[in-house]
Amino acid sequence: MESTKEPAAVTAQRSPVPPRSDHISILEGHKLYVWGGCQCVDGQETLLPSDEIWLYDMENGVWSRRHMGGEVPPVLSQTCGAYLQGILYIFGGCDNNDYTNLMYFVDLLDEEYSWRKVTGTVGTKPSPRVRHSCWVYRNRLIYFGGYGPLRVDTAQEVNSSKSFMVDEASRATIGSEFFQFWGWNNEVQMFEPESATWTEPQTQGQPPEPRASHASATLGHKGYICGGLETQMIDIHCLDLVTWTWTQMLWHSADKGRDNDVVVFGGSQTFLFLMDSVAVLKSPSQSHCADVLVFQTQPYSLSRLCEDCIGKHIYSVQELALPAKLQKTIGKRISYFRANAQHIDASS
Repeated sequence: MESTKEPAAVTAQRSPVPPRSDHISILEGHKLYVWGGCQCVDGQETLLPSDEIWLYDMENGVWSRRHMGGEVPPVLSQTCGAYLQGILYIFGGCDNNDYTNLMYFVDLLDEEYSWRKVTGTVGTKPSPRVRHSCWVYRNRLIYFGGYGPLRVDTAQEVNSSKSFMVDEASRATIGSEFFQFWGWNNEVQMFEPESATWTEPQTQGQPPEPRASHASATLGHKGYICGGLETQMIDIHCLDLVTWTWTQMLWHSADKGRDNDVVVFGGSQTFLFLMDSVAVLKSPSQSHCADVLVFQTQPYSLSRLCEDCIGKHIYSVQELALPAKLQKTIGKRISYFRANAQHIDASS
């Protein structure tokens, strides 16, 4: 006789955190911090509170909410967050009224979660913007790109700008004296928290097209960006944060690594095409790079994580009582981290 008992229902455990996008998330140790952003309620976009931060414990899978005080920022979305020595910095973003170029910071490690507004800065502050990015290098915050307004005296000024691409749907006139445009930029702006100083490094090489909503990462002494709007291309550009030289990665090789990561090597940094209606010609001016980039596509195995941990903190394989085959593997990891110690230290 067949059983008529229905199978038990499987209940999905919902997160207590309101769903959101255009927020900031920071991973410190086993804790994930989530702040700000927006959500859609009844077809309307709503900005989420700025006086709270959510913590997710990666070890026990538990969410908790913390109240934030001090000089609390306005509710923001599309802002840029950067994490430096336990402190979260936010710059720019969009509030309920307009785009901003304000900066706030909060210490995430003291568990008081008290915001402070950055005031009394030296140098020219960047214009208001959203969906920009930030590289953290040598205790400096280096911002790139974004979308926002540009106010000029004449329309010709913005047309001649090489660092600004106008959103044609955004042209506006303010009174009879100023023109205001919205669009994308490719500016590099640097903030040094210790001295509260803004500077604009003079870069060399061919910069990326102005853009926003791109991906960015810091690897060693180089900052990378990929894709974004307005270009809508999956191109990869690199800025050397020591020499301030831009290069673009073209015609490189890519191979699958042993842990399903992608290993990219070399390529032309200045390979250009000169196009007309008749022919496509290769530019005679070229240079090539010898960088090795590793893109991790999934979490590493426990074995690989242990190898890397030992390689970073042990200086001689002779200190370890391990089988010969494993000693050889660990020895290679030690050599790797010692050879790259300068770049690893500089980026931390």
